[in-house]
Amino acid sequence: MPDISRDEVAHLARLSRLALSDAELDEFAGQLDQILAAVKTVSEVAADDVPPMANPNSVANVTRPDVVVPGLTPDQALDQAPAVEQQRFSVPQILGEGE
Repeated sequence: MPDISRDEVAHLARLSRLALSDAELDEFAGQLDQILAAVKTVSEVAADDVPPMANPNSVANVTRPDVVVPGLTPDQALDQAPAVEQQRFSVPQILGEGE
Protein backbone atom coordinates (compact mmCIF):
# COMPACT_ATOMS: atom_id res chain seq x y z
CA MET A 1 0.00 0.00 0.00
CA PRO A 2 1.45 3.39 -0.91
CA ASP A 3 2.38 5.83 1.84
CA ILE A 4 0.85 8.69 -0.16
CA SER A 5 -2.88 8.37 -0.60
CA ARG A 6 -4.92 9.61 -3.50
CA ASP A 7 -6.64 12.07 -1.14
CA GLU A 8 -3.29 13.53 -0.08
CA VAL A 9 -2.32 14.03 -3.72
CA ALA A 10 -5.68 15.73 -4.33
CA HIS A 11 -5.03 17.98 -1.32
CA LEU A 12 -1.55 18.88 -2.62
CA ALA A 13 -3.01 19.57 -6.06
CA ARG A 14 -5.61 21.87 -4.53
CA LEU A 15 -2.92 23.75 -2.58
CA SER A 16 -0.85 24.05 -5.76
CA ARG A 17 -3.92 25.10 -7.73
CA LEU A 18 -3.52 22.21 -10.15
CA ALA A 19 -6.49 20.64 -11.84
CA LEU A 20 -5.77 16.90 -11.97
CA SER A 21 -7.93 14.16 -13.41
CA ASP A 22 -8.67 10.95 -11.49
CA ALA A 23 -6.10 9.07 -13.56
CA GLU A 24 -3.46 11.71 -12.82
CA LEU A 25 -4.20 11.55 -9.09
CA ASP A 26 -3.61 7.79 -9.11
CA GLU A 27 -0.47 8.13 -11.25
CA PHE A 28 1.05 10.90 -9.13
CA ALA A 29 0.28 9.05 -5.90
CA GLY A 30 2.45 6.16 -7.12
CA GLN A 31 5.20 8.50 -8.33
CA LEU A 32 5.30 10.44 -5.07
CA ASP A 33 5.45 7.18 -3.17
CA GLN A 34 8.48 6.11 -5.23
CA ILE A 35 10.16 9.47 -4.59
CA LEU A 36 9.61 9.14 -0.84
CA ALA A 37 11.01 5.61 -0.91
CA ALA A 38 14.12 6.83 -2.70
CA VAL A 39 14.60 9.65 -0.17
CA LYS A 40 14.19 7.17 2.67
CA THR A 41 16.86 4.90 1.12
CA VAL A 42 19.29 7.80 0.78
CA SER A 43 18.59 8.89 4.36
CA GLU A 44 19.43 5.41 5.62
CA VAL A 45 22.78 5.41 3.80
CA ALA A 46 23.97 8.77 5.12
CA ALA A 47 26.19 8.27 8.16
CA ASP A 48 26.34 10.56 11.17
CA ASP A 49 30.11 10.97 10.82
CA VAL A 50 29.82 12.36 7.26
CA PRO A 51 29.47 16.14 7.36
CA PRO A 52 26.91 17.75 5.05
CA MET A 53 28.56 19.30 2.01
CA ALA A 54 27.60 21.04 -1.21
CA ASN A 55 30.39 19.46 -3.25
CA PRO A 56 32.11 16.12 -2.56
CA ASN A 57 35.33 17.35 -4.18
CA SER A 58 37.53 19.73 -2.28
CA VAL A 59 37.50 23.07 -4.00
CA ALA A 60 40.28 25.58 -3.53
CA ASN A 61 40.42 29.05 -4.98
CA VAL A 62 43.61 29.27 -7.03
CA THR A 63 44.88 32.81 -6.84
CA ARG A 64 48.21 34.43 -6.53
CA PRO A 65 48.99 36.69 -3.60
CA ASP A 66 48.72 40.42 -4.20
CA VAL A 67 52.22 41.79 -4.51
CA VAL A 68 52.92 45.44 -5.16
CA VAL A 69 55.33 45.82 -8.06
CA PRO A 70 56.60 49.02 -9.59
CA GLY A 71 54.62 50.27 -12.59
CA LEU A 72 55.53 52.43 -15.52
CA THR A 73 56.52 56.01 -15.05
CA PRO A 74 54.50 58.59 -17.01
CA ASP A 75 57.43 59.04 -19.39
CA GLN A 76 57.66 55.27 -20.03
CA ALA A 77 53.89 54.98 -20.59
CA LEU A 78 53.81 57.88 -23.06
CA ASP A 79 57.07 56.99 -24.80
CA GLN A 80 55.44 55.25 -27.82
CA ALA A 81 52.22 57.31 -27.94
CA PRO A 82 51.51 58.90 -31.33
CA ALA A 83 50.51 62.21 -29.68
CA VAL A 84 51.08 63.53 -26.17
CA GLU A 85 49.69 66.68 -24.57
CA GLN A 86 50.40 67.75 -20.95
CA GLN A 87 51.67 64.26 -20.03
CA ARG A 88 48.47 62.64 -21.36
CA PHE A 89 47.55 60.66 -24.45
CA SER A 90 46.15 63.00 -27.08
CA VAL A 91 43.33 61.53 -29.14
CA PRO A 92 41.09 63.05 -31.82
CA GLN A 93 37.79 64.45 -30.61
CA ILE A 94 34.87 62.19 -31.51
CA LEU A 95 31.98 64.06 -29.91
CA GLY A 96 30.90 67.62 -30.46
CA GLU A 97 31.87 70.23 -27.91
CA GLY A 98 28.26 70.59 -26.72
CA GLU A 99 27.92 66.92 -25.79
